[in-house]
Amino acid sequence: MGEILDLSLTELSHEIKTRNISPVEATEACLDRIAATESVICAYVCVLMDKAREAAVQAETEIESGNWKGPLHGVPVAVKDLFDLAGVPTTSSSKVRIGWTPDADSAAVSKLKDAGAVVLGKTQTHEFAAGISTPTTRNPWNRDRIPGGSSGGSGATVAGRGAFMALGTDTGGSIRIPAALCGTVGLKPTYGRISRIGITPLSWGMDHAGMLTRTVEDAATCLEALAGYDPRDPGSLDEPVPDCLANLESGVEGLRIGVPTNYFFDHIEPDVEDAVRTAHEQFASLGAELVEVALPLPEQIMAVQFGITLPEAAAYHRELLRERSQDYGKDVRMLLEAGEAIPATTYIRAMRVRNLLQQEFRKLYNDIDVIAAPTVPAVAIKAGSEAIEWADGTVEPITFLYGRLCSPANVTGIPSLSVPCGFSVENMPIGMQLIGRPLEEAVILQAGAAYEAVTEWHSRQPDFLR
Repeated sequence: MGEILDLSLTELSHEIKTRNISPVEATEACLDRIAATESVICAYVCVLMDKAREAAVQAETEIESGNWKGPLHGVPVAVKDLFDLAGVPTTSSSKVRIGWTPDADSAAVSKLKDAGAVVLGKTQTHEFAAGISTPTTRNPWNRDRIPGGSSGGSGATVAGRGAFMALGTDTGGSIRIPAALCGTVGLKPTYGRISRIGITPLSWGMDHAGMLTRTVEDAATCLEALAGYDPRDPGSLDEPVPDCLANLESGVEGLRIGVPTNYFFDHIEPDVEDAVRTAHEQFASLGAELVEVALPLPEQIMAVQFGITLPEAAAYHRELLRERSQDYGKDVRMLLEAGEAIPATTYIRAMRVRNLLQQEFRKLYNDIDVIAAPTVPAVAIKAGSEAIEWADGTVEPITFLYGRLCSPANVTGIPSLSVPCGFSVENMPIGMQLIGRPLEEAVILQAGAAYEAVTEWHSRQPDFLR
């Protein structure tokens, strides 16, 4: 089991294609790992053992008959419990949705199935994706700490080697936060790059679909399989799907890496800052040009994030909140009620300022190709904590703490990739995000792959797995 689970998705795909490992063997290894670790990390809402085994047998039969569909064929993956999976309840980790069962797959799940992937189960999310801790789940690196959210179950199972990839959503960092806190790769593509049809929304204007993986190459492979125009999704981009694998080994020589002079290094743990500053130096040693950049309108970023997300979330939940308010968790109910209290004029202003931020960020990229910044300002905190106190006495609620550095890419809709870049003195993972121009996922993946090639952070495993 261990040897199979030590492979990346890309490595496993090669072994399956060449018939050195069967999809059935890979699936059983994942199911065994989930059974052995689920009591510790609680990553899953449900594990679909029978369905996964049937899909694995089907994939094995297809491959043996010479019908290999591509790099996801026979690969065991997991799905965040916001994505519809036909015949399986989409609970959104909420009492409100228990028993609600869709009769069709979400667009992303449909693409996974078309690619021959084996769906292992549905992963835990912070209720309706409206939070960043995923309280049902624990961090594989320390069971007393949060995995991040809202895609916390996806981050935990990928880090715990229970799946080779897991789907996630990102409205204010919900892919990149658990990726950083659990030590995985997390990709939030350009807004509209992956269809959101069949995904329970949090905020139509901010929601992105993406994935958590073990390596940058894995993320590039998955993006190519999942991206594409979907006329059913009003936000879907009618743009060609990029060849994200073509330049993964091209390095970063001549690439202009933006080093933030504001916003990203305000109120940040020393270990996190040191790790990202060291990564800047490593980029320079690989031939990249470091260019100092100042984020435009930094005081407006979180205001726009909440000014759009909260009222849109409240609009989606309006009827349910009145009919079943007692079934919502207290924190989520408070957020939704706060969203209902935001005036329409404030929402409209937030939309207008968002347009201004997008324009200013486009100008920023005239001088750079990628911004390299911390994904989150602090490593995973203990479960149940509600805030962190900084050295200057400032107390920051965790909702702001973990979303603050991810929000620029959500507000502007530009692609962002979180990659492991170190560990704290407490042996907790640290993440760096690489933020690029709209539609240029291939560039941030290229930069991430170059960094990953000269470091070993992504290959480390939680102690309890050894």
